[in-house]
Amino acid sequence: MPNTTDRAQLPTSHIPLPTWATGLCLVAALLLTAAPAASAQSLADTYRPAAQRIIQRAQADSSAWNTLAELTDRFGHRLSGSESLENAIDWILAEMKKDGFDAVRGEPVMVPHWVRGNESLELIAPRPARLPMLGLGMSVGTPPEGITADVIVVSSFEELEARSSELAGKIVLYDAPFNGYGQTVAYRTQGASRAARHGAVAALVRSIASESMASPHTGTMTYDSTIARIPTAAITVEDAMMLHRMQERGSPIRVTLKMEATTLPDARSRNVVAEIRGTERPDEVVVLGGHIDSWDVGQGAMDDGGGCVAAWEALRLIRELGLKPRRTIRVVFWTNEENGTRGGTGYLDAHRDRVDQHILALESDNGAFRPRGFGFTGSDKALAIIAEIGSLLEPIGADSVSRGGGGADIGPLMEQGVPGMSPRVDGERYFWYHHSHADTMDKLDPAHMQQLAAAMAVMVYAVADMPQPLPR
Repeated sequence: MPNTTDRAQLPTSHIPLPTWATGLCLVAALLLTAAPAASAQSLADTYRPAAQRIIQRAQADSSAWNTLAELTDRFGHRLSGSESLENAIDWILAEMKKDGFDAVRGEPVMVPHWVRGNESLELIAPRPARLPMLGLGMSVGTPPEGITADVIVVSSFEELEARSSELAGKIVLYDAPFNGYGQTVAYRTQGASRAARHGAVAALVRSIASESMASPHTGTMTYDSTIARIPTAAITVEDAMMLHRMQERGSPIRVTLKMEATTLPDARSRNVVAEIRGTERPDEVVVLGGHIDSWDVGQGAMDDGGGCVAAWEALRLIRELGLKPRRTIRVVFWTNEENGTRGGTGYLDAHRDRVDQHILALESDNGAFRPRGFGFTGSDKALAIIAEIGSLLEPIGADSVSRGGGGADIGPLMEQGVPGMSPRVDGERYFWYHHSHADTMDKLDPAHMQQLAAAMAVMVYAVADMPQPLPR
């Protein structure tokens, strides 16, 4: 439109306009000026029909739950380096090819290969009892005869330091109440080295769990390379509290810990990749997924088979409905999140020269429970767009969008500036089962899994299909 303030550009610049014509020009100018804002506001309207179709189709069956049940029932747990993980990946790749996705492949990654072996914990005094336990991932083992020693119970790292003179030759037990995963997990990850610094010969940790039914919870730990490595294991919440009470009564506590844990040379694994190729901008990519490995207890159903299969189902819904996004939508099942995050770093290495073409990364690793919305990390402009797309999920109660989202596997991409997000779910029960024998299929609801898949599908489809990329 010509600039109405530069009358020299107008053929009638020297002819005064009638009042009515001037008014029409002003109205036209205002409408044209407002057009971009109206277009931005219509984003939800643009994708509402597709969102409704996705949600309706997703709720028509239980295919995600059924797929996950077959995966977990066939292969069980999927610890990095294990045959069961690689067999599961083979099966997934074959099934994804049957689904007709584009560019189905396994991208090679070398992963740690930690093996638990046999293990036990025997209470000797003040009474004999066998205590349930799980060695922590990447821990060293004990001598074949085990380690027999007295136990010192502490509630915090501060108490550990205060009692440092008592710890030489002892086994330290951290009985720290669950105060949120982010804070309490430090006892699992750092506890062994901090105890070894004061001469302890082993470390035990109260399981990192919000509730317990006498089930120990494993998880990875790390060693300080400057300090002797000592074996470390988790015991149940109930037993940690019992041993603490015994100490408070002045009863001597003595145990024998046996662990065959060992770390073998790195093993070959793969990230699982499948796509719907974009129609106009295929080199621009929206990534979603979860981690396909799990701990060697339970079935890895909740953590994180459910996140993987929900992403798989999201891609299947988009393809089944014939939706053809402008950009490529790529599902990735990252390997080795639990004890190394090699899948996430390996994915970045494999795609480093194209990282700027990653528009968005979405990771589901909070349990495949009822979705309530998404957490998002990115620019204010991008957040506003994500919130508008999120409003389309109101029919399933998943329309809340707030700041703060991401995950361990998409962390490397986010560090390179890629916006990241993760579903927010009804996760009250997540740490009841996390990293324990109880992470099994019965903890997941088929309808909730379908809703999670629908929420992810709506979000990634709209972002992948928008005329302009998500702003950074």
